[in-house]
Amino acid sequence: MFGKRKGKKMRGRLGAFLDEDSEIEGRYTCSGTVMLDAKLRGELTAQDTLIIGERGIVEATVRAGILVVHGQVVGDVTASERVELKSTARLTGDVEAPVVMMEAGAVLDGQCRMSKEKPADAPHAVVVPIKG
Repeated sequence: MFGKRKGKKMRGRLGAFLDEDSEIEGRYTCSGTVMLDAKLRGELTAQDTLIIGERGIVEATVRAGILVVHGQVVGDVTASERVELKSTARLTGDVEAPVVMMEAGAVLDGQCRMSKEKPADAPHAVVVPIKG
């Protein structure tokens, strides 16, 4: 009943919706695309896409593949792919992601780190001139 669906990829489909009448305290982990318009305090981990709606109020450490913020977040956020702060977003905390997009009107009160992980022992490119 609560297991993962075998053979079906949840990415891109709305897997869960938590409305403004919901309140969560503690740790919440999800996969697929999740829309959160609720109040959440604690720790939030999304394997895929997490959308925090305009009525969403999150006081948590947030980790996601893709994070889209329309509402309020207080806490540090980390995304493996990207963070999008929409015009109504209010984020107080540090952001770390390879791509950070902000619309006009969005507020970020914290530090922003945009760095991709460097592969360990990556081969260096060697240019060899070809003679004619």
